[in-house]
Amino acid sequence: MGREEQIEEREVLDSIFPDEITDIDEKSYRITIKPQTQNPDGSDTEPPTLLLTITYPPSYPDEAPLLDLSLPPNAPKLPHLDLTTDRPTLLSSLDQIISESLGIVMIFTLVTTLTETIENLITSRISDIQKEKDREAEEAEAKENAKFHGERVTRDSFLKWREGFRAEMEKRVEEEERVKEGEGKRGAKKEERLTGRELWEKGMVGKEADMEEEEGLEEGMEGLKVE
Repeated sequence: MGREEQIEEREVLDSIFPDEITDIDEKSYRITIKPQTQNPDGSDTEPPTLLLTITYPPSYPDEAPLLDLSLPPNAPKLPHLDLTTDRPTLLSSLDQIISESLGIVMIFTLVTTLTETIENLITSRISDIQKEKDREAEEAEAKENAKFHGERVTRDSFLKWREGFRAEMEKRVEEEERVKEGEGKRGAKKEERLTGRELWEKGMVGKEADMEEEEGLEEGMEGLKVE
């Protein structure tokens, strides 16, 4: 009975996976799996290609099928999946379904479950990478914003700033007073040293000249003799 069920299941699988299934021998075949995932922006990623090899033991489906997961020959390294470490975890994720399905054919269920598990694993890793990028971007943005916002003001920082501000203002006032005092002294000296024009304009030069002329005339008149 087991062999008849194996043949019947194999024929059904041919109709479900016409382009994905390949015979190895009478009891073994290989199904190509291409998990569909999306990038964080909603665009589809390039689906990885995996090969699930199924081998029927003599008493299948009363006995669990033999399964193996591999990459096609010369396949490039997958960016979000490493079969060296992920293979045992992925295959063991089918153990419960196999245990619950003993006695009935189960390969289609195993293939769909394995595909979904791989898709969830890849999606989770893509999401983790995006979260890390977002975190780094937020940290960079916070550092950039800190340049414009400055440090957070606290009571202690405000008191320290106020003390420094008052000291600086007192210093400026003292400097301004010294400058004004110096300008006042220089102005007084300038007033003491008037130019000739300033003296003339103020009438000081004219008065002295007139006085000298009057004295000269008086001396001249005294020297004259009237006949």
